Amino acid sequence: MKLQDKIKNQETYIIAEMSANHAGSLDRAKEIIYAAKESGADCIKIQTYTADTITMNCSNKYFQIDSGTWKGENLYSLYQKAYTPWEWQPELKEVADKIGIDFFSTPFDKTAVDFLEEMGVEFYKIASFEVVDIPLIEYVASKGKPIIMSTGMATLCEIEDAVNAVRSQDNNQLALLHCASAYPAITDEMNLKTMVNMKEIFNVPVGLSDHSMGSLGAVAAVSMGASIIEKHFCISRDNNNPDSSFSMEANEFATMVNEIRAVEMAIGKVKYGPTKQEEGNLRFRKSIFAVKDIKAGEQLSADNIRVIRPGAGLKPKFYNEVIGKVARYDISEGTPIRFESVE
Repeated sequence: MKLQDKIKNQETYIIAEMSANHAGSLDRAKEIIYAAKESGADCIKIQTYTADTITMNCSNKYFQIDSGTWKGENLYSLYQKAYTPWEWQPELKEVADKIGIDFFSTPFDKTAVDFLEEMGVEFYKIASFEVVDIPLIEYVASKGKPIIMSTGMATLCEIEDAVNAVRSQDNNQLALLHCASAYPAITDEMNLKTMVNMKEIFNVPVGLSDHSMGSLGAVAAVSMGASIIEKHFCISRDNNNPDSSFSMEANEFATMVNEIRAVEMAIGKVKYGPTKQEEGNLRFRKSIFAVKDIKAGEQLSADNIRVIRPGAGLKPKFYNEVIGKVARYDISEGTPIRFESVE
């Protein structure tokens, strides 16, 4: 089921992000697609860039990473290790199409967009770090396809600029993902209420791009109204690569999907009155009963009727209405009081 259909049907669209977890192996990249499908993902996402299209080969201080998961790396060398070779990508899409899992990518410059257009991708992702690249966003939006945009680190003003860039191209097919752009993210800094607020402000579907460990953040987001969940996906964190340390293994991902589907069922729809499983318990509600034998012509009083369980008689709200009425016939102790019982 496609992205728009899932959201329309109020089902969570679950994205498995491959990123660098192929660790330089085309076979592993294919294996990840199969495993993602088997684990219940709706979609496999990759990234389309090269070290030269996303940065430049420079070793001065501006290009060094001095903290976090990639501390000590140079940007150019990091992206050389992490990128997904472009020559693989049409083949990966073919694999995804063959097994029935959606496929899309995050472009990082216009050449990547042109490449993905030739491949026939049906929608695009804008990464958190690119939310300030308004020219890129406008170019992607000009293709008239749905866009999922992550908002990690972005101020409200920056998000507004990015949303306006999409809409300036007469493209209203936008979803926003709340995101903590730390790798891994710390759960108590996720601030999921921001996701809800974005939905109110921008009137678009929202979701979570989740870099935290485990499934707590994702499941909580769904309970709060997320339409989309994105998680980094790997075969094994032992396959060391720039993304492995904060990615979900296949069995963990499958557990998360099951938890999300269970939460969706629990959320359900607006419904008042007994559910099917509650119907059998209606008889254990309270109602009005004779607690002593009552002769025909005798008045009903607090001495001979009470509101008790079970629920075979009149509803308790009629108690004051029948008090003082006269019994139409003999009523035995333990008999439910009904309107036909009284004059």
